[in-house]
Amino acid sequence: MPTTAIAAVLVKSASPLEIAEFRLPRSLYFGQVLVQIHFSGVCSSQVHEIDARKGPDRFLPHMLGHEGVGTVHAVGEGVSQVVEGDTVVLHWRSGLGLLAAPPSYSWKEGALNAGHVTTFNSWAVVSENRVTTIPESIDLRIAPLLGCALTTGFGAVSNDARVKIGQSAVVFGAGGVGMAVIQALRMAGAFPIVAVDIHELKLTHALSLGATHAILMSDMESFINSFSNIIDENGAEVLFETTGIRTVIELAYKLTAPRGSLILIGVPEPGDPASLTTLDLHFGKIITGSHGGSTDPSTDIPRLVRLIEAGLLEFSKYPITVTPFEDINVALDNLRSGVPGRQIVKFTH
Repeated sequence: MPTTAIAAVLVKSASPLEIAEFRLPRSLYFGQVLVQIHFSGVCSSQVHEIDARKGPDRFLPHMLGHEGVGTVHAVGEGVSQVVEGDTVVLHWRSGLGLLAAPPSYSWKEGALNAGHVTTFNSWAVVSENRVTTIPESIDLRIAPLLGCALTTGFGAVSNDARVKIGQSAVVFGAGGVGMAVIQALRMAGAFPIVAVDIHELKLTHALSLGATHAILMSDMESFINSFSNIIDENGAEVLFETTGIRTVIELAYKLTAPRGSLILIGVPEPGDPASLTTLDLHFGKIITGSHGGSTDPSTDIPRLVRLIEAGLLEFSKYPITVTPFEDINVALDNLRSGVPGRQIVKFTH
């Protein structure tokens, strides 16, 4: 068992992550799994955490990351779902297996905090229920998407919205999760599928992945005109909001059909609540707050793997930027600036 590893540590809120060597525990506790990380996804959730958007961070210094892929190196007592040598996806939602105590990492002269799963570290001790085995044949560069972006997007469509064939759908935000939503809507038979974003390049990618229409959100008047030319005057039957921006949430609610569904995927800023007229809720309009697409990684990841193996999930057109782990702050800046697709960091072992 290795004694040290490298990690991107959050030392101070609203500051770049620090690349540092830390010390691993000498042994695994009940239910823990030691994974050598190969690739990790970078999600907007980490940007929010770094910027302390939910308030003061009580756990500094600490690890980050919740979607990745790696190889199981060792397992603790009681672990039955994975064995040494398995290729696994690391995910933040609970799957099968044990919920173990968080790992005991140390750094400099003190403790380095971590939760049940982290992926911004070359070696990670995680709970058994945060890993799911996948075939070795899956492209490891895209495998981290199974830990959050893909499962959240597909789960929002199939579990939260339960989209029906022919339903009109709108997706606000064509980022990593939004593009997964668009692919899922295409497979579910929704029509039209309208992507909305402030970045033109993101909309180009959205069209290549299954959106039938794209609207650049430049100004409200032109947006409403474009929207009205595509969607029935009553509004969209199902609408997905992935940005978490208050004004976008309010707009999305207004554009949802009287008996339609609004699925809120993006997490809003605390202290900036959306203002909605709730009368429509009494007559059939539905708002659902999505928590990771209500997915069960143990069943949903294998299903998505089958779609990938069958060629039904298209990744040749899915924008992925792979960055060396040491440049993870560059990947975070890419995410902040709106670079299309998913940012992936690669570990060199």
